[in-house]
Amino acid sequence: MQGIILAAGHGSRLQPITLTRSKAMVPILGKPIVERVMEHLLCNGVDDLILVVSPNDRHITRYFRRESRIEADVRFAYQPERLGMANALVGAAPLINDDFVLSACDNLISEEYVGQMLAAWNSEPRPNGILTLMPVEPERLGNVGIVELDGQWVRRIVEKPSPAEAPSNISSLPLYCFSRGFLDYLPRVPLSARGEYELQDAIQMLIEEEGHVRGMLVDERLTLTSPADLLAINRHYLLMGNNQPQLAPHTVGCNTRLITPLRIEGGTIIGQNCTIGPNVYVERDCRIGDDVTICNAVILRESAVPDGAVVENQVVS
Repeated sequence: MQGIILAAGHGSRLQPITLTRSKAMVPILGKPIVERVMEHLLCNGVDDLILVVSPNDRHITRYFRRESRIEADVRFAYQPERLGMANALVGAAPLINDDFVLSACDNLISEEYVGQMLAAWNSEPRPNGILTLMPVEPERLGNVGIVELDGQWVRRIVEKPSPAEAPSNISSLPLYCFSRGFLDYLPRVPLSARGEYELQDAIQMLIEEEGHVRGMLVDERLTLTSPADLLAINRHYLLMGNNQPQLAPHTVGCNTRLITPLRIEGGTIIGQNCTIGPNVYVERDCRIGDDVTICNAVILRESAVPDGAVVENQVVS
């Protein structure tokens, strides 16, 4: 089975974080978020991976060709314009020759759930597609795809409905299983009113013409859309405890306390009389002045924190 990860988005709501790197390359404890998504697939035996990226994103191609230690065959497809998920999948189609898992690069769902989804894909009766589902609050109905269910089977999917038009409060998350035959629907997807080729339109065609599209509910997921999300995801990984604390600052001044859970990458200089932690991730080559307090924070690469600063519940870039 192949894994397709859509990673061409810029992440405008994450600016200024994404002024110097794409959303897919935003770091989660030393690894780009897209690599965290890939790890959940690899843990379940999906090691033929295709990343759909912007042709201008040289950072992501360089990283996976030269720096990443991920043990997988990673290939690249390109989406020149951001015209929706169906358009992105069209770019990957020439490289797809098998059933596949499709995921967004900013959508982290547990490796246990991914395993359950793959087991369901290989169960009888064999589904023609699997959608990952989660209930949403009423105020979010107009921001996501909403499904109508008949037991475990999806009968209808509506992209960003008004509250009056929503068939339920169950949303479709960007993690799916499809056969290669699903690609045949993509050329028939029309341009939507918002100027994109919506994957939900292709899914609705699959439902209407073949049926047996299964929905699977998930209890929780992590998604990256804002700086607050970046804080929450890094804190989640710190508290999980399966990433050993890395304390590799270049220098640490006298009377400075480092409180775990904490990760500090190489090249960082920390002044004296500071308190760093808990729940702090400091990316490489940062400069932290004297008498600084940092907790529940992310300090991104090459950032400078001035003397006397108090940084709490913030992303510094």
